[in-house]
Amino acid sequence: MSRREELAANLAEVEERIAKACEAAHRDRAEVMLLAVTKTWPASDVEILYELGLRNFAENRDQEAGDKVGQLRHLVEARWHMVGRLQRNKAKSVVEWADQVDSVDSVRLAEALARAARAKGKKLDVLLQVSIDGDTSRGGCAVPDVEELAGVITRSGDLILRGAMTVAPLTMKPSQAFEALASVVSGLRDHHPTATRVSAGMSGDLEDAISHGSTCVRVGTALLGSRRLTSP
Repeated sequence: MSRREELAANLAEVEERIAKACEAAHRDRAEVMLLAVTKTWPASDVEILYELGLRNFAENRDQEAGDKVGQLRHLVEARWHMVGRLQRNKAKSVVEWADQVDSVDSVRLAEALARAARAKGKKLDVLLQVSIDGDTSRGGCAVPDVEELAGVITRSGDLILRGAMTVAPLTMKPSQAFEALASVVSGLRDHHPTATRVSAGMSGDLEDAISHGSTCVRVGTALLGSRRLTSP
């Protein structure tokens, strides 16, 4: 089986899972974005997925992503998301290639991204990463701090708050985490009307996420296979 055939088969399976989950939740399939997590995979895989119809791709390492995006400038409709933990000193570099940063979890990071976006003359879409269980050592903003961070993002004028993201902690059932995130986003919308997106669910738990209102599922392994140990 060629790589194209492999990826096409994987994509068909993922699309079927999403469609069935949407049907079970009485939701329109169009409400849920499939974000292909292409970290550690070569640019050639992104090209194949693009040819198969995908347009949204996620990376988690700045240097790898910058190189990859540079190779793929000809994919003019591709939209790139930064989903990994991000250090403030990488803000300027990330703004060069990312259309959206999905992992904003501190005031200082938000301020650094705002400065970098302003210097580049662009408006940067961001998601606020939420730590549902409060263990911020793994990334994410604790729930009680969400509104403060959202305010900083909105007032910056250079960042557009599009919603929130979480990774289900191992200490909770995924359904509990996704329900909690949906509640956080519902509260955000009261004061930040652009914050409509709920990014939750990955290869193993996308059905649970969709049933709890996720508007974006981040899928790597189910699309591309087991993770490579080293970057190409």
